[in-house]
Amino acid sequence: MALALLSSACAFSDLQSARLVGPGRFEVTPGYSSTSVSEDGETEKVQNRFGIQAATGLAPHLDWRLRYEYASLTNSQEPGVSILGTGPKFRLVEDRVALHIPVGFAFGGDLESSETWQLQPTLLFTLPIGDGAEITTSGRGVIWLNSDAESLLGANLGLRLSSDLDRWVVRPEIGFLKDPGGQGGTLWQWSVGFSILSSSGN
Repeated sequence: MALALLSSACAFSDLQSARLVGPGRFEVTPGYSSTSVSEDGETEKVQNRFGIQAATGLAPHLDWRLRYEYASLTNSQEPGVSILGTGPKFRLVEDRVALHIPVGFAFGGDLESSETWQLQPTLLFTLPIGDGAEITTSGRGVIWLNSDAESLLGANLGLRLSSDLDRWVVRPEIGFLKDPGGQGGTLWQWSVGFSILSSSGN
């Protein structure tokens, strides 16, 4: 599959930080992403994406996350693609480093869903940059489970902005995804999400 087609089959924005939601709490994050492809010195917008993520804390060191995203092609009348993923998020260093390992697949459009199963190990690093603000960087791999397509590598840079980080957060973000073998150019995304967190379940 070409890189642009592969991008339709995976969500590669994060819209999260290394913080965990925590036991007894829930987080919901609707979001929007714009995706472009850069190749041969030219950049073209190819997708609009609308999605929602949900997370809940299972233990002090473990969250479980669920994600749905719909990707529509900007210059085509072809139907869009839906992407569904879920997986654990582990705390490595409290509020600073976490590992998220979602597995997922895409369906709709011209995709063969059986070929879109993927694993996306993602390492997140978060640092405070002032009152009500944090910065998060991440690195990810996209490993195709039922396809001979090359694995992809990507990184994101995002902010976490709020006057009350424990209740609501605005999340602007930029990032990229590419085939390390150099085939198909580079995919870029800019995204924004809005997270709402429940109060403590205690």
